[in-house]
Amino acid sequence: MDAGGARTEEWADVTPDAARRLLTAAVQAFAERGYHATTTRDIAGRAGMSPAALYIHFRTKEELLHRISGVGHRLALSLLTRARDGSGGPAERLADAVRTFVRWHAEHHTTARVVQYELGALAGEHRSEITALRRETDAVLRSIVEDGVRTGEFDVPDVRGTSLALLSLCVDVARWFRDGGERTPEEVGDLYAGLALRMVGHRPTSDTGPLT
Repeated sequence: MDAGGARTEEWADVTPDAARRLLTAAVQAFAERGYHATTTRDIAGRAGMSPAALYIHFRTKEELLHRISGVGHRLALSLLTRARDGSGGPAERLADAVRTFVRWHAEHHTTARVVQYELGALAGEHRSEITALRRETDAVLRSIVEDGVRTGEFDVPDVRGTSLALLSLCVDVARWFRDGGERTPEEVGDLYAGLALRMVGHRPTSDTGPLT
């Protein structure tokens, strides 16, 4: 769990250690205070470093946000792509996609809030890059829904709108999920997988039973 902050293992590939500490501190600060209300001094202080030390690894506060956002969006895209390319029919793959996507947003809710809700603070090419990743993510989920419509497993009059609604539902978990709540990330993932199948009009056959 986030335990009120960013999980260190999310940034295991970031080197050196000082840069990793700064990223973790930035996630915590952005999630608690918002990007615009956070100063570089806030971030450096949380990392146990001087403000001047931050600029050795990141030129600006916005560069820190870009790095965080890029890691989060690429991971989201990877999770959904694996589900899309997995075995099973459209219903199984959609349930798996939603389940894993929601579970990540619950387990990493602090990071996910920054990744999903601070996009507007990115500038220029950085925002364009992340927007392109979001479009790819939408296209991957939409392709699963399209497969289900094509095979007759799903009844979806508006594929694009329904796919967007599904993604929005998943992403919103990061806004309200808290550690120690009534449901675990696994339970929330299972719940949302079932909701997703109902949203696309899937009806399990008697021999396969429910997929969640």
